[in-house]
Amino acid sequence: MQSLYQILMLLLDIVWFFIIAHVIMSWLINFQVLNLRQQFVAQIWYALNRLLEPIYAPIRSVLPNMSGIDLSPLVALVGVYALRIILINNAAVFY
Repeated sequence: MQSLYQILMLLLDIVWFFIIAHVIMSWLINFQVLNLRQQFVAQIWYALNRLLEPIYAPIRSVLPNMSGIDLSPLVALVGVYALRIILINNAAVFY
């Protein structure tokens, strides 16, 4: 059961990394540091969008319209962190 706990923690770490990478990349694209006309940048951007949109879409449907500010990554990060806390506090179940 310990391996299941470690796998769940690894998956949450990977999701955390992808969300952070997506947020930083969106800032770099908006400040025109990165250009979506470059094929490599565009492929990474669209891959991250395809991976994270199933997480963001339900959050966006619940959040009110903030007129251009997307808080769904922040809510997703808080959710991932909350899941980590729950898993850590209940780690004894896995041993």
